[in-house]
Amino acid sequence: MPLKPLVKSLLEAMAEASRPSISDLPPAQGREMYRLMHQDLSRPDLHAVSDSTAGGVPIRIYRPDAGDAKPCLVFFHGGGWVIGDLDTHDAPCRLLAKASNCVVIAVDYRLAPEHQYPLPLDDCYSAFCWIHENAQRLGIDPDKLAVGGDSAGGNMAAVVCLRARDESGPPIQHQLLVYPVTNAAMNTESYRDNGEGYMLTSATMSWFFDHYVTENDRQDPFVSPLLSPDLTQLPPATVFTAEFDPLRDEGEAYAKRLEEAGVRTLIKRFDGQIHGFFTMTDVMPEALEAITLAAQELNRDFT
Repeated sequence: MPLKPLVKSLLEAMAEASRPSISDLPPAQGREMYRLMHQDLSRPDLHAVSDSTAGGVPIRIYRPDAGDAKPCLVFFHGGGWVIGDLDTHDAPCRLLAKASNCVVIAVDYRLAPEHQYPLPLDDCYSAFCWIHENAQRLGIDPDKLAVGGDSAGGNMAAVVCLRARDESGPPIQHQLLVYPVTNAAMNTESYRDNGEGYMLTSATMSWFFDHYVTENDRQDPFVSPLLSPDLTQLPPATVFTAEFDPLRDEGEAYAKRLEEAGVRTLIKRFDGQIHGFFTMTDVMPEALEAITLAAQELNRDFT
């Protein structure tokens, strides 16, 4: 189907503004540009929002009410492992906590190129393990933990599930993968069709990968989980993709492989949408639709 009218208007406005591409900027400037894109989003009130650390990794805890032993979603932000932080994804984390009535804990992992693979992934996994170990002090149920993230954060969530399985880590009840990066090959039809003109570009993805990994790392299943030889015994999954997104095909391929491995998987493509819509919570109705559906799937596996 064609682009959503709101999306078309947004892309036209961005083209008229002639903003530089993130891939044309040094990482520090790219991070600042990304922050500015998200700074004015509405942030719904919750019972409590507080910053802390998980074994030295910064986290932000979103608590929808005062109840103890609540289910918890550990969320990893997107931004190609190079940009993004707790503030850029504050709005969707608040909305996820409110919609699901679960605690959401966002993880502020270290960024490339200052900290290349596997250090950002190590932060995500160690923070997740720390959260499980400290569930009582956090007021969450250690048996009702999920992981999730968008884009590079979706990659992190998928790989945390693989590591938890392979390393006998904490149990995970659900994985929420929002247009996840699952393959560094960048050779799909959706890359060819959507690699220019739809917010996220092929050039920007190359810029992200070049900062995050070496060429030899690109086929590592902990970088490209689609290449993992075994996807059995993983948590049930919700996978969202966007029609006009270079990452569409690899996200859907990963969802299909999960299904083939016997993992219950809900896959939904948001037609007419682009990469990044999930964080456009003030302007894109589909962002709220996705958050509502994600909350339903989380609660299905928590209960």
